[in-house]
Amino acid sequence: MVVLTKEEFARAEAETLWSPQMEKDACGVGFVTSIEGAPSHKILQEGRTMLERMAHRGACSCDNDSGDGAGVMAAIPDEFYRTQMLRNDKLELPPFGQYATGILFLDKETYKQAKEAFCDMATACGLRVLGWRKLLTCSESIGAEARKTEPCIRQVFVGADHAEDKERFERDVYMLRKQAIVQMAKQSVDCYVCSLSTSTIVYKGQFTPNQLYKYYDDLTNLEFKSHLALVHSRFSTNTFPSWSRAQPNRMVAHNGEINTLRGNVNYMRAREGVMKSKLFGDDLQKLYPVVEEGLTDSGCFDNVLEFLVKAGGRSLPEAAMTMVPEAWEKDEEMTPEKRSFYRWASMCMEPWDGPALLAFSDGRYVGAILDRNGLRPARYYLTEDNHLYLSSEVGVVDLPVESVVKKDRLRPGRMLLVDTHQKKIEQDEDLKLRIANQRPHKKLAHSRVYLDHMRKDDVLSFGALTSDHLIRKELKIRGINTEDAMRRLDSDRRLSLFSFTPDTFSLLLIPMIKEKKEALGSMGNDAALACLSDYSPLLFSYFQQLFAQVTNPPIDPFREQVVMSLRCPVGPESNILEPGVELKGRLILDQPVMSLVDMMVLKRTQYKGWRTQVIETVYPARHGSRGLLPALDRICSEACAAALDGCQILVLSDRSVTKDLVPISSLLALGAVHQCLVKQRLRSKVALVVESGEVKFVHDFCVLLGFGADAICPYL
Repeated sequence: MVVLTKEEFARAEAETLWSPQMEKDACGVGFVTSIEGAPSHKILQEGRTMLERMAHRGACSCDNDSGDGAGVMAAIPDEFYRTQMLRNDKLELPPFGQYATGILFLDKETYKQAKEAFCDMATACGLRVLGWRKLLTCSESIGAEARKTEPCIRQVFVGADHAEDKERFERDVYMLRKQAIVQMAKQSVDCYVCSLSTSTIVYKGQFTPNQLYKYYDDLTNLEFKSHLALVHSRFSTNTFPSWSRAQPNRMVAHNGEINTLRGNVNYMRAREGVMKSKLFGDDLQKLYPVVEEGLTDSGCFDNVLEFLVKAGGRSLPEAAMTMVPEAWEKDEEMTPEKRSFYRWASMCMEPWDGPALLAFSDGRYVGAILDRNGLRPARYYLTEDNHLYLSSEVGVVDLPVESVVKKDRLRPGRMLLVDTHQKKIEQDEDLKLRIANQRPHKKLAHSRVYLDHMRKDDVLSFGALTSDHLIRKELKIRGINTEDAMRRLDSDRRLSLFSFTPDTFSLLLIPMIKEKKEALGSMGNDAALACLSDYSPLLFSYFQQLFAQVTNPPIDPFREQVVMSLRCPVGPESNILEPGVELKGRLILDQPVMSLVDMMVLKRTQYKGWRTQVIETVYPARHGSRGLLPALDRICSEACAAALDGCQILVLSDRSVTKDLVPISSLLALGAVHQCLVKQRLRSKVALVVESGEVKFVHDFCVLLGFGADAICPYL
């Protein structure tokens, strides 16, 4: 582990292979909670024991004394804070629930400026800063490397004249938290808000698990009482640690990684163009970006979860259930109500997928959810005094055997939830059925469109169509003899143009056709680096080498089919902030690879008002290499214009390639259009379909899907 200053972070991003977008965590996580919501200092101490026994799940620096990060989330100890503020600042806090508090990490040079700016932003949000508290900390207890970047730590208390209106007050507090992060960054003033809440408080930093409670004096004060202690020990995978990257975040502590992170973040940014809120009105723009810059995968997940709860009209367990769905499509025993919920949720947003154990809390709810594959462990114990212990491994707390009422593990895709207001544990099946019955989800998602509907409409409008007919028609237009095309590879010059070789057919395509699976080699890819080659390899080759240098076994589609699905909704998305409103009709594709017939159906469909715009991804050969950038600009402009004009499907096609028109790499064109639409907040209005002759291998399809394609037609 390496500890970097702010300047060194900037230099590392500019001059090395490290990228902040690749920040991942592999950690220890757990919680202790009283099911009855009874606060005690004992719970905080048991959280300490749990955290310190997961020290091996964290990492430390070269000085063996600076950690990757550790932290604890607790319920706000109202009596303790009330006593402290009255004793030290002569400040009488409002009744519990009518003030919010949180810990801020500030720069030691600019902390006064940050405090003034925070007060101004609080006023702009209809709030007022009641007071500041300087926490008692022990810098001697942390490592020398961590001390180099130790921030100025202050606790803030915020109130409002309308604090009795709990929902309005919560919204204003959330807006202040978002504004503090975004606006301070624009002013180049360091300000990280660990949490700002009316119910929970987060203590964290760049510690080893054994240092957290030694550093913050509050945590060892017997007057500090809480009904929950959610702890986290961080091991930063391929990343640099920092004080702000420590966990828990504002709602979540996470062990694992989000493999779909880049796509998740892009799509959340794109949704900012279609989201509206009756509660926030025009102020909704102040909550953007939903996903803040420079966060780890855990931080990004936390941002979206918090957004769905604070602005999206969802409870915390429903938001978690939406973002981390269980494997539902092939579960024949699932209840119809729960299936309808997951189908509705899949049309609202894509899952945040990857091996993950996520523990979460908002003060009322304390729970955990496991990814659909169950690739991270979670064990829990229920004791006779109505305390629940959950952690990423066993042996983290000492419990007398006779006091344990139940012990079990969290299973793949399942959720465990404690409702401290109702004073009960909700098991997965009952919890999800209750959430599924909150709204008529089947009715809300009934307007979805299936490709089969478009096929039938196309037959009625244009007559039946076959792939053989389309192939012969294409060859005839290009003046290619059909019989020659069947016997000789060089009869169709497009094959060599798109890098088809005899080896491509004999070693890869023919075995794939015969065996109905991808041909596998061994010991990785020994070809010359694509980025240095003089033979103009396709962009796909670069990403294949970037992905892995050794052969990994593929996911088994037979043994693991219960947790796999290729079905995906594409096309215009609905407003996720109004969960009770009927969704727009999205097109449901059973799988993303389109046949020639289906491609033709999509191009000329007018079913239920759907329209398609074909954008040519070719440009005149006479323009040479200088024509590439203007051509990409033209393609992006046409895509934006079509999205604004109401087209639901955009097809990026290089079919019109000739000796005078050269194709742009399908991956390059797709990436440019996808990112342009995301930046213009138009991506959620359209489906992107790639029609290209250069797509041939399974990896090619995967890369295109990863860079934003909704469907692909490999017409050659």
